[in-house]
Amino acid sequence: MTIPQISVFLENRAGQLADITRILAEAQVNMRALSIAETTDYGVLRLIVDDAPKASSVLLGEGFILTMTPVVGVAVPDRPGGLGQVLSVISQAGIDVEYMYSVFGQKDGEAFMIFRVADTEGLTELFEANKIHRIKGEDLGIH
Repeated sequence: MTIPQISVFLENRAGQLADITRILAEAQVNMRALSIAETTDYGVLRLIVDDAPKASSVLLGEGFILTMTPVVGVAVPDRPGGLGQVLSVISQAGIDVEYMYSVFGQKDGEAFMIFRVADTEGLTELFEANKIHRIKGEDLGIH
């Protein structure tokens, strides 16, 4: 199972992030995770929200350019080496991680991480085979 991620393309100017958070708040959309990557000319805001279809619709209506991408979430033991163990399993399987980032907060001694890979089904199967707890949308309050 994958989690929907919204990637919003932003001009590299002051106020863009504030605008998006305001728009989402006014639409009663709650952010669960975010990551920002930038270049000289533009940035990419990656979001996990509680209602991706609603957030996408609202942002598109405000003129933002975005894409939806499936990502895989996993629970990582919140202790030294916890993430390293998960990354080692991925590395040994020869799966290339395009990017990853963490989810806000933690639960029951586990931190949640989001992974973007080319083969989300393969990563999901790898996690299952190695008894690595994948998170689902419900774990993040996504409806």
